[in-house]
Amino acid sequence: MNPRLIKSIKLILPLLLGVFLVWYSLKDVPMPVIIDYWKSSNKFWVLLGVFFGLLSHLSRAYRWRFQLEPMGYNIKLENSIMAIFATYLINYTIPRSGEVARATIVANYENVPFEKGFGTIVAERIADVIVMLGIITITLFLQFDIIYGFLIEKFNPLKIIIGLVIAIFGILLLSNFIKRSKSKLALKVKAFINGLIEGALSIFKMEKKWAFIFHTLFIWGMYLLMFYVTSMAIEDLQGISTGAILIGFIFASFSIATTSGGIGAYPIAVSLAFSIFEIADGPSIAFGWIMWASQTLLIILFGGLSLLYLPVFNRNKSN
Repeated sequence: MNPRLIKSIKLILPLLLGVFLVWYSLKDVPMPVIIDYWKSSNKFWVLLGVFFGLLSHLSRAYRWRFQLEPMGYNIKLENSIMAIFATYLINYTIPRSGEVARATIVANYENVPFEKGFGTIVAERIADVIVMLGIITITLFLQFDIIYGFLIEKFNPLKIIIGLVIAIFGILLLSNFIKRSKSKLALKVKAFINGLIEGALSIFKMEKKWAFIFHTLFIWGMYLLMFYVTSMAIEDLQGISTGAILIGFIFASFSIATTSGGIGAYPIAVSLAFSIFEIADGPSIAFGWIMWASQTLLIILFGGLSLLYLPVFNRNKSN
C-alpha cells in the first residue's frame, strides 16, 4: 500500500472517529445546554483543576530525568517540559504518536538514542499502569457490587479471556521467531528491543527511586484532584460520591488512552460512569466537556508554544 495513503488513513480515521464521538455526545445533550452549564459553572474550580493538571505535567517532565540519568544523559529540564507538552499535543492527531515524537525530540536535542529514550517512556508507562491498577483495585474494593454488575451486563468474560490467551500466544510465537532469525530485520528488531529493555530497567538502576515513586504518586494524585475539583464547578454535581468520582476518573482515563486525546469520547465515558450512580446526562456530559476542554486548552497553549520554542531554545545545538 502507498505510504502516503497509509499516513492519510492514520490521520483521517482518528478525526472521523472524533467527529462521530462528538456528534454522539451531543445527540441527547445539545451544545446550548452545555454552554448554559458552562455559564453557570464556578470558574474558580475549573481554573484550580487546570492548575492541578499543569502541576502533573511539570512533575512528569521532572520525573523523566530520573530515568535518563543512570544511562548518562542529563537532559535540560526545559527540553523535558517542552517534550512532554509536545507529546500530549501530538497525541491529538494519532493516538500514542506523541511518545514517538517525545523520544525523537530528546534524540535530536539531547543526543539520547531513540530506542533508549523510548524505553524510558515505556518504563514510565508501566509505572503509570501500576498506579492505575492500584486505583482500579481500590475502586473495586469500595464499589465491587456496582462494578461487577455493570461488567457482567456489558461484557462477555469468556470472550475477554479467549482474546487474552490468543494475544499472549501470538506474542510468544513472534518472540521465538525474532530470537532465532538471523535476518537484518530481525537483528534491527533485537537491537531496538535491547534498547527498550535498557530504558525500562532504568527504573531499578536510578539512584532517586523514592523521588521517582513520589512523583509518580504525585502525578496521579493531581489527576484525581483535577477531576474532582472540576466536578465541583457544576452545581448539580456538588456532593457527588467518592465512588462516582473514582469510576468516572477510570472511565475517562481509558477514553483518553484509546482515542485521540479523548475528543468526543471523554464526555461519553464520564456520562456512562455517572449513569451507574443514576446521575443525569445533562450535568454529566456538560462536566465531561468542561473538564476535557479546559485541559485541552492547556495542552494546546503550552504544547503549541513548546513546538515553536524548542528549535529556538536549542538553536546552538541545531547549528
